[in-house]
Amino acid sequence: MMMSGARIVIECLAEQGVDTVFGFPGGSVIGIYDELYRNADRIRHILTSHEQGAAHAADGYARASGKTGVVIATSGPGATNLVTGLATAYMDSVPLVAITGNVPTNLLGKDSFQEVDITGITMSVTKHNFIVKDVAALASTLRRAFDIARFGRPGPVLVDIPKNLCSASANWEPLPLSADKSFVPAPPRGTRSATDGEVDEAAALIASSRRPFIVAGGGVIASGASEALRELAERIDAPVALTLMGQGAFPADHPLCTGMVGMHGTRASNAAVRNSDLLIAVGTRFSDRVVSDTSSFIRDTQILHLDIDPAEIGKNVPCFHSLVGDAGELLSRLLPRLERGSRPGWRDRVDGWREEPPAGRSPDGTAPRAALEAIRAAVPRDTIVTTEVGQHQIWTAQYFGFSVPRTFLSSGGLGTMGYGTGAAIGAQLARPDRQVVHIAGDGSFRMNFTELATMVRYGLPVLVVVMNNRTLGMVRQWQTMLCQRRYAQTDLDRPPDFVKLADAFGIRAWRAEDLPSFRAALAEALSERSPALIDLRIGIDECVLPMVLPGKPIEEQIMEVVN
Repeated sequence: MMMSGARIVIECLAEQGVDTVFGFPGGSVIGIYDELYRNADRIRHILTSHEQGAAHAADGYARASGKTGVVIATSGPGATNLVTGLATAYMDSVPLVAITGNVPTNLLGKDSFQEVDITGITMSVTKHNFIVKDVAALASTLRRAFDIARFGRPGPVLVDIPKNLCSASANWEPLPLSADKSFVPAPPRGTRSATDGEVDEAAALIASSRRPFIVAGGGVIASGASEALRELAERIDAPVALTLMGQGAFPADHPLCTGMVGMHGTRASNAAVRNSDLLIAVGTRFSDRVVSDTSSFIRDTQILHLDIDPAEIGKNVPCFHSLVGDAGELLSRLLPRLERGSRPGWRDRVDGWREEPPAGRSPDGTAPRAALEAIRAAVPRDTIVTTEVGQHQIWTAQYFGFSVPRTFLSSGGLGTMGYGTGAAIGAQLARPDRQVVHIAGDGSFRMNFTELATMVRYGLPVLVVVMNNRTLGMVRQWQTMLCQRRYAQTDLDRPPDFVKLADAFGIRAWRAEDLPSFRAALAEALSERSPALIDLRIGIDECVLPMVLPGKPIEEQIMEVVN
């Protein structure tokens, strides 16, 4: 069947199972938007306030649902506004397909109005990208984009489509239908998995270990391997620590869970890493925020690294043995080779390192831990929490207690301030059956609060909690510790008034100065399924603790900051 390029885009999205896309229209994608209008019964389009917000929303949609997120933007500034969102998804291995328009093919390379080389710009922050110059190749390119985005280590893929291809025609041939009338997805490309011999070696290594310790990352969540991870830990009686991206991969309330590891990890997690004889790393890439000083991180510990990306094996720390492949598939092969056993001496030793994290002081506001525990007590266990980036992000990971996969959505690798508001929108649209709470810092929230308009337009019952300390808290904390309290450009004691701002958007809002008023506001905010915001005052000198300074061994934890 002959059809326009714009219609082919819609048909490709539909056959890939896409029912929701995020974006902002413009001249170079006007044809695609016309087809979206015609096919509104098949694909829902969410109009955001800014293309960056659309990219973060598509990212949040993907993280919350496990599907591939889709974002559409026009050429030039529309396309470049996606770059931060693409980089965020790339660093955190989120499956995303970005469709951008460009000037007609005969104007490419001539500095035409709103022309940019978006494939060149995004080369380092996408898993792959394409510019389509022949409408006959459009369908195959889009299908390949989805294939690349979701198979192997997930990531963002960009497809740039010159405007004239949207009106040009090509023959459309749908993918074959399966028995249940659904489209058959393209097969994985270039994926690999460990051999049986390699799995046998890993099982023998685990069996001979006396002090095994597991570090789980975001790859466990991406592969749906949380249950297999729990079974592994219980079978070999190994404590489990989580990276920031691994929150929810293993229940925080499980007796074997030691909490977060690394720069802001618990004493039990960091000490266990240093004293284990076998570190089993599953779906984590050993970033600097986990490892800190590489030379002291491993010492006499042997590392067994399970990861889908062979490029990550040995990249940051040397490994004694590795298994390359999908975490869920690898664990399913490994488990039958392991006998159930107990290591009470090792467990008791790790339990001896457990201690309460330093309590907040908050002479001029609510202690962050108390606020997060209040939220935790007020919402269902499967509540999805999004964050911006900064102190509030780490407090949330430390204190909220995530026990369900895909419930903690945060920018881990890139550290994108302004991520969470868009991500909350995407998460709520992906899971309308769930409560979504967005925990923000006042500095980050200023960057993309325009997306409150999107929440209101689509009636999304997101609860926004702004931890307002009137400063860039994490930077201030570093300035306290490293710059002799020279607080250069971190003061945010200025407008806007967040309660009045919310009112301007038509959002219910409360101001909370202490814990009792916060609990009361929380109860009211959750009583109705509509957007809500709480401006929560916290102390300006609250600090994220424990903390390991960059380049220091991870057991050298700072437990107190003297102001």
